[in-house]
Amino acid sequence: MSETSLLTGELSNSKVAAVFDNASLARQAADAVAESLSLGPAQVQLVTPDEPHPGRKLEPETRGIWRTIVVAHVRLGIAGAVVGLLGFAALYAMGIPFIVSSPIAAALVMLFFGAVAGLMLGGLVSLRPDHDRYVEATRDAMSEGRTTVVVHAFSAAQRDQAAELLRARGGEVASTL
Repeated sequence: MSETSLLTGELSNSKVAAVFDNASLARQAADAVAESLSLGPAQVQLVTPDEPHPGRKLEPETRGIWRTIVVAHVRLGIAGAVVGLLGFAALYAMGIPFIVSSPIAAALVMLFFGAVAGLMLGGLVSLRPDHDRYVEATRDAMSEGRTTVVVHAFSAAQRDQAAELLRARGGEVASTL
């Protein structure tokens, strides 16, 4: 079940952070979630207020952000170029005068703009704006002396189940998309 994401090349795109007032409640919740969902130790982590490197637990994949950036840009750039060429083919089939009279120039323009649009989308995916709430919740909890349970789910369904279990145990939950 630990396949990489087609879009980002990451193992876990879905993450959950649940903030607890003390470490013992957080440990109990982490153990319960790991047992209930059959998650491995690398998937459920505790981030304590004195954690020296919380980023390693929040984003633990060893391949790092550079792999995500490259994979997202390459795949979405190619997809955008293909969409641009499909758009060209559709316009050519419709007999649009500019397209029919200059097919090579039109194909190159559509290819270029499609690829650029794909690359821009790759940049958006690489930024991972959905991770802001998750990371900020953990950092705020650390500054307040609270402990966070971090779950790296392999699917959206697993993420939702973990969030519900942690919420039922009294955690303040923040998650990615």
